[in-house]
Amino acid sequence: MAVPQLTQASRRTGATAATLLFERLPDRLFAPLSSVNRHRYWALLCRLHEKRFGPDAPLPPSQGFSAREIVQDIEDELLTQDIWETEDGYSPETPINIRALQVFHRFEEAGWFRLEKLGVEKRVTMQPTVNQFLTILVSFAETGPIFLSGKIRSIDLNIQQVIEGKADGDTLSETAEQARNLLEHVRNTGTNIRDIMEALARETTTAEYVRRFFSDYIEQVFIGDYRELRTKEHPLSRRQQIIRAVEELSSSETHRARLISWYATKRCAGDRHKADTLFEKDIHRLLELNRIDEYLDRLDDEIRRANRRALAYLDYRLRSLRPVDHLVKQAIATALAGNLPAVSDPFPPGDMISGDRLAEPRKAIDRAPPSSLRRQRPSDAQIARARIMLRAREARSVTPPKLAEFVVGRLAGADKMTSDKLALSTIADVRAYQALAGLGLAMSSDSRRLQLSATAMAKGFRVTLVDDTESKGTLITGRPFAIERRKAPAEKP
Repeated sequence: MAVPQLTQASRRTGATAATLLFERLPDRLFAPLSSVNRHRYWALLCRLHEKRFGPDAPLPPSQGFSAREIVQDIEDELLTQDIWETEDGYSPETPINIRALQVFHRFEEAGWFRLEKLGVEKRVTMQPTVNQFLTILVSFAETGPIFLSGKIRSIDLNIQQVIEGKADGDTLSETAEQARNLLEHVRNTGTNIRDIMEALARETTTAEYVRRFFSDYIEQVFIGDYRELRTKEHPLSRRQQIIRAVEELSSSETHRARLISWYATKRCAGDRHKADTLFEKDIHRLLELNRIDEYLDRLDDEIRRANRRALAYLDYRLRSLRPVDHLVKQAIATALAGNLPAVSDPFPPGDMISGDRLAEPRKAIDRAPPSSLRRQRPSDAQIARARIMLRAREARSVTPPKLAEFVVGRLAGADKMTSDKLALSTIADVRAYQALAGLGLAMSSDSRRLQLSATAMAKGFRVTLVDDTESKGTLITGRPFAIERRKAPAEKP
């Protein structure tokens, strides 16, 4: 069965994963894996992937395998499996060779196999997309604990290659994908721990609980180098250097132009806007590494909670195994043997239940009902004081419209003005001056994030620092700056 190829119309319309999956894969590909014998079908696919079609298998013939070889492989695997459930009229009592043919034709109808005639012989191959999908499924099923050191080291080296100009957007995009997968694994580890602890709670025996705790929880879920994550020798300690390098790629016009040009040429067919969007998306994924401490702290909480839960459970099980049951059985055996004087019990002397040992009933305390709520009207002085506080807070708040109004009023039609010429007569003027000084520092920094934040605050104007010397005024001191009105596109020469 041929797999429909991705059409040009789908690419032009920006199709998503919801519409592209079955353009790449056959429609009935999941039919064997959704049947009552899905576990056995999956075991057969894994065996064929390992022996014939997987990346670790020997190099297949150029014309594919003969149908007899694949049927024989299926038959060999069926001999080691449990009895199959009755499905689609196929009975488990069917001879093994006929069952192997039935499974072979089921895989062919679903699209896992493609048959081609070479003379009089049928050759079996697997579509590249189907083979790749099977490899992804096997890799997902075999995923174990990862080691963050290798992934962080790879991300660090790739970013350095991009900064030095030895690599382009392909390395940046691949590194961003690695960073996203890394954070996703750390985030999902906490959820996996909760799921495993819930499954362990359903175990009935202490031995089974201990076995699964150390096999499933400790060996399979933990991050391989979890103990070394907080040490200075671990590559994760270089995450701040990685973040600074990514910010340099984002803020440097030379790096941005080179990388966006690569995105536009290689991935966006010359569309600069789409290339800029893809570049910012990859930069954002890399900057998310700054949140890895938050994910690790949450993972630490999950691990501590799981450890406390396991220790409490094991402590309860061990305490419940005290020899009380043995003492009771021994007392019963002794009484049945007729040796009543030798009977001993684990209980103290005296009555086990008596009136003086019962808890006294609670005494009800009669409380006076609460009085009705009293309404108090504020005085005129309190109202006036509250209004003054609101006016003071409003005068000290700085918003983009207020700041733009202050700048337009001070420029008075001019294109540029320095800070030493700004007249400050009110508290609102002083607060606007402070805000402009802060915008000047942000716009003159090397951080792309600070520049964007300052640009959002400065509507219609730009603030730049004049020099490094600190000026001392009558009201406020700081580095002098200049305000320049942004020109509209029609005003530019």
